[in-house]
Amino acid sequence: MAHPFLLLWLRLVGEDRAQPGRRPRRRVEATSAAEATATIFLVMRRMRAPLIVLIVIFAVSVLGLTLIPGQDAAGRPWRMGFFDAFYVMSYTASTIGFGEIPYPFTANQRMWVTITIYLTVIGWAYAIGSLLSLLQDRAFRQAVALQRFRRQVARLREPFLLMVGYGRTGELLTRWFDALGRRVVVIDTQKHRIDELDLGTFRADVPALVADARDPGHLGVAGLNHPSCEAVLALADDEEANLAVVMSAALLRPDLPVIARTTSQPLGERMRAFGTPTVVNPFDCFGDHLRLALRSPAAHQLTTWLEAGPGAPLPSRGSPPRNGAWVVCGYGRLGGEVCADLRAEGLQVTAIDPRAQGTDEDVLVGDGSDPRVLARVGLGRAVGFVAGTDNDTTNLSLVAAARNANPRLYIAARQNRPASAPLFAAMEIDALLVPTEVIAREVYAQVSTPLLWRFLRELPARDDAWAAALVDRLTDLCGAHLQAMWKVRFTRREAPALVGWLASGQGRLGDLMRNPEDRDQPLHAVVLLVLRGDEAVLAPGPEFEPALDDEVLLVGRAAARRALDSTLLVDAVREYVTTGRRVPVSWIWRALRRSRPAQGPA
Repeated sequence: MAHPFLLLWLRLVGEDRAQPGRRPRRRVEATSAAEATATIFLVMRRMRAPLIVLIVIFAVSVLGLTLIPGQDAAGRPWRMGFFDAFYVMSYTASTIGFGEIPYPFTANQRMWVTITIYLTVIGWAYAIGSLLSLLQDRAFRQAVALQRFRRQVARLREPFLLMVGYGRTGELLTRWFDALGRRVVVIDTQKHRIDELDLGTFRADVPALVADARDPGHLGVAGLNHPSCEAVLALADDEEANLAVVMSAALLRPDLPVIARTTSQPLGERMRAFGTPTVVNPFDCFGDHLRLALRSPAAHQLTTWLEAGPGAPLPSRGSPPRNGAWVVCGYGRLGGEVCADLRAEGLQVTAIDPRAQGTDEDVLVGDGSDPRVLARVGLGRAVGFVAGTDNDTTNLSLVAAARNANPRLYIAARQNRPASAPLFAAMEIDALLVPTEVIAREVYAQVSTPLLWRFLRELPARDDAWAAALVDRLTDLCGAHLQAMWKVRFTRREAPALVGWLASGQGRLGDLMRNPEDRDQPLHAVVLLVLRGDEAVLAPGPEFEPALDDEVLLVGRAAARRALDSTLLVDAVREYVTTGRRVPVSWIWRALRRSRPAQGPA
């Protein structure tokens, strides 16, 4: 039997410190946590002088009424007691005014009460003015907001995501996760963004705080130590702040997964030095997508469709040129990534940048919208053009100039601001990069359905014909709009009806994916991935043999999901689906079946 003091010690220090070889979880003790509970002391400190003035005025007024003599009904001298004086001053100072008790006041008493009335008015004016000034004080409002935010986070019982940064990426992710029923806690340094979040319509409340996430104390108040915190998303515009968040999470909660955004390769390497965070670089992702589109247009089409989420229409399958020269305008972070990826595909690339230093022989210093510069790089003979500067107006003018020079170009462009979306849509760009949306889709794929992320990582290794066949299967069974996406695990708890069937070694995935109403009809769903341990099988065929503890990613209609659930849970449904035999479900029908005499063949 365990010692009671040892059990108490384990509860105090937690299991993290009790288990050898495991890094302990460190609590975040910061001044911000203490400030969240010190609001009342701030009020008392700011209101100390006004309260003292009111108390002194009240005390002097009560004392004066007890000392100034009055007269009773018979004209005899009478002095008011402390209780009566306190009662009179209570309704007098509060401007209620019940009257003179128990006897009419004398002239001296009335004079004293007149003086106390003006004194209490002055005292109340001073106190109310101080209170209004306190309510408008920035420090007080921050303390109140911090205390309210801390209480909201502490009351969370379901898993939540700690999101740092509520820009366009954070807004998209918050809405997508809210639609999935996932809770989110937000920190941002910009007050107007938090105000926009408060005005948004969400299914559940989204606790939000205006604070600098580089302070570990703010992360602690936001729930970094909360047992329900399941991941940290560092999506701030300040990439140094994202690095600070990765550092804090890796040192204080090494067990939490962290996803961070950056556009700098060196900064990404610094992030990876702390644990194993997932670093999302939108420029790198765009380069990878462009390479995938060149190598396998069907795989690029499938990736774009799956990342868009349920309800998205099937995008058109592009046909980018696989041979020929490319011209990239803007040799910054995006231009460098795109040039490196295109050259890795064996293509000739020439970059144009007015700020280039001329250290690269394939970089031309000049204005990409100048027809003379475009003629120098041979745009008329090129097959692709990339407008990748950080200015939307410049990119649109570059696209217009390039099309005037060569209408047959494959155009890729970068959109920086959401307000420019209608202009880029009117230009009919072949490949459009919106960094905020790229980051949002990458993070959504990793957090919402990790199996989908694994599928997308394995997809580029397949050829174009395989991806095209999978797209055809999806459209045949589910239509041209992406349906629901879900995962199941073939465990004893989630799929009890499959335990014996899987253990027999006779199970086939094609038998399982049949309609429980008519097994001759297939379910309107497609298995995208089967994960067995660390081994992933993409889009397995009907002869694939599933096993216990397999994780399966499916996409299909909602009705197919409900039908598959009945197959996984009900033995009779599974028996009919896999063998075609109808088995009685209730004990009455089973008893009638046993009592029915056996009949020979007709």
